[in-house]
Amino acid sequence: MSNIHELIFFAGFLLFISLMLGLDLGVFQKKNHVLSFREALTWTIVWISVSVGFYFLIRFHGNWIHGSDTLAEIRQRVDLYHHPIDLTGLTVDQAIDKYNVNLSLEYITGYLIEYSLSIDNIFVMVLIFFSFNIPPKLYKRVLFWGILGAIIMRFIFIFAASALIQRFSWFLYIFGVMLVIIGLKMAWEFLFAEKQERIDTEKHPVVRLVSKLFNVSNDHHAETFFLRQEGKLFVTPLFIVLLIIEFTDVLFAVDSVPAVFSVTQDPYIVFFSNIFAILGLRSLFFLVMDVMNRFFYLKLGLAALLSFVGIKMLIHSFAKIDTQTSLVIIASILIVSILASNVRTFILKRKGTYTAPPERTGKMPE
Repeated sequence: MSNIHELIFFAGFLLFISLMLGLDLGVFQKKNHVLSFREALTWTIVWISVSVGFYFLIRFHGNWIHGSDTLAEIRQRVDLYHHPIDLTGLTVDQAIDKYNVNLSLEYITGYLIEYSLSIDNIFVMVLIFFSFNIPPKLYKRVLFWGILGAIIMRFIFIFAASALIQRFSWFLYIFGVMLVIIGLKMAWEFLFAEKQERIDTEKHPVVRLVSKLFNVSNDHHAETFFLRQEGKLFVTPLFIVLLIIEFTDVLFAVDSVPAVFSVTQDPYIVFFSNIFAILGLRSLFFLVMDVMNRFFYLKLGLAALLSFVGIKMLIHSFAKIDTQTSLVIIASILIVSILASNVRTFILKRKGTYTAPPERTGKMPE
């Protein structure tokens, strides 16, 4: 019976996000254009509001996801996904309420992790667009298809990882070690590595692979992914950029998805938190472009965040950190990094040495 409930809830969720995608990503706005700061801010607020609204749905009706309406079913889900709650001595209604509260906290914590990591992903996307000199009016099209691809790949990644964790519990330790290593690597790059100013568009592995498999057009002004010239089908530079965006998202999923699994082992909660963060990525992209220099210490904060959730995974068998504590720690890390970044911006402005974010010209700043 629970499988039927899961299928119905999941189908309803996919229908809802399909409608939202149509509204946000182009069905009603087919014309290529650059989102203004105001439009990007509006859509960012809309997506955050929808995501928070889903939190309240889980808070009061989270048991709908698996169709858990009895005490036995609730206990089964708690044991299966190792939720850090104790249902001893509770009535059915009390158990459902406690279960829903925990699920909602797991969801919002996972969403916060994924959304914050998306900001770091955006910096890389900006670098990709600049390096390939993509006109800003085409960003929306690439991001539209990139987000669709990301949803499909996250679905495969999340439920495959969940199956591995359920079958091999030691897989969590692999994720934990991996996250700690990634966190330390991010901190090292922030503190000691030279800043990457441009991607080598000739030597990128995706460019090399596509060049071997397809005919590549040199039309850098093409606004479509494919062109037919002299009876032959060619892929355009815009299509190559889309593939690089997808390839980059796969790499980012390697750290972001395991990070959410440190909060919850319920694949549906992991998927929901990931998808809501991804769906707000397009508007967030245009918003961050206008304030990207204000997030100077975010990478260091994300390094601390990934290290924390990695350590949490490594010690979960003998020292459990409850969901509420995790949420407070993660939110504190992000708040401190953002506040420190804004203090730095304020000091640089007072000194007259602040560098404004690059204009939306589609080219790297000098």
